[in-house]
Amino acid sequence: MQAATILRRYSIQIGVTCILLALLALFMVLSPKTFLASRIYISFLSTIPFTTLLAVGLTFCIVSGEMDISFPAVMALSGLIFAMVFKATGSPLLGLIACLATGMVAGLGNGVLVVGFGVPSIIATIGTQFLWRGLAVVLADGLARNIVDVRDTWIHSVFVGRLWDVIPAQAIWCLLLCVAAWLILNRHVYGDSLLFIGDNIRTARMTGVSVSRERILLFAGMGLISAFVSFLICLEMANWWPTMGEGYMLLVFASVFIGGTSVFGGKGTIYGTAIGSIIIGIIEAGVISSGLSGFWTRLVYGMIIVISVSIYALTLKTRRE
Repeated sequence: MQAATILRRYSIQIGVTCILLALLALFMVLSPKTFLASRIYISFLSTIPFTTLLAVGLTFCIVSGEMDISFPAVMALSGLIFAMVFKATGSPLLGLIACLATGMVAGLGNGVLVVGFGVPSIIATIGTQFLWRGLAVVLADGLARNIVDVRDTWIHSVFVGRLWDVIPAQAIWCLLLCVAAWLILNRHVYGDSLLFIGDNIRTARMTGVSVSRERILLFAGMGLISAFVSFLICLEMANWWPTMGEGYMLLVFASVFIGGTSVFGGKGTIYGTAIGSIIIGIIEAGVISSGLSGFWTRLVYGMIIVISVSIYALTLKTRRE
């Protein structure tokens, strides 16, 4: 009886873990030279954390019934500010502070539009997606910024260096922030408030939840995470470019929904999102190393998303019955 209760309670987490293990097993069979060697997994630890952190931030938005599709543009603007401040002052720490502040202000702008003016979040963030991206391109004159000197600074070693000359530091930061996000969502009153708002915003107001404040903080937090990821990417690549952030939209949303977060709000799991981002992160390498063209990648993305979402929908339907 207890085992059945555990299985029912953690069915989403178990399901997404099984999908990951099945994919890894499949790729190991199809491409043993790649997936039975350690090199590919070190590469994953360098790249997947960027998607994971963005997906974790978006999970908070979606469980509260909101949507933020402006984060790629916030990444571009915040990353530019980091590059500009670093080149002007030579201080990566000042650049980091300016970068995070920019992301938070951009997120607050999104929150004010949604909460203060009552614009639906998907509409508001479509507008700010163009606004923040356009501002970044105008400030940069459409030109990339080379910041190769950042590789000689201590902050590069701390955030994207190699621990024991093997493990990328961004993987450690990602793990720590995922644990913090899990604690906030599952063990803190703020997380309870967000889940309550996503489940029934009217009831949340009636029970005394400060809905407006929590929602504004939500968008500010997403802006902050987007800025931090852009900072990590700038450090990793030692460069900023006007299209920074483009290409993450599909990956991040796929990670969230494969991880079992409900598109209707009120339900989500940080663990599921993290595993979902790993699934998304290994697909392209698995497809190509298996001998298929890279054009198959999106088809495989779509198949996995449709299958996983269908399984979760059937699971919820069974629970209700």
